[in-house]
Amino acid sequence: MRDRAARRGLISGRVQGVYYRESTRQEAQRLGVTGWVRNLADGRVECHLEGSVEALARLEAWLWQGPTAAQVTRVELEEVASAGFTDFQVRRADA
Repeated sequence: MRDRAARRGLISGRVQGVYYRESTRQEAQRLGVTGWVRNLADGRVECHLEGSVEALARLEAWLWQGPTAAQVTRVELEEVASAGFTDFQVRRADA
């Protein structure tokens, strides 16, 4: 099993206007995951996550919960190529 992986995620539900992106950044940093998160124009949140398989599994479980005000209804994840991120950023919304 590989030690590191990268995944792209789409999160649906009440995930905008509830501190979801910043909370994701904080949780990712706590777990040592790099990448980014941003709002999409259709109301979903998109993320790119890179890290150890264990850290990604923990963050992926957290994505279903999110911050207190969030109501997550769907988390879609797919394995992608690593882009070599060294930190975790909140990106501007996709217009």
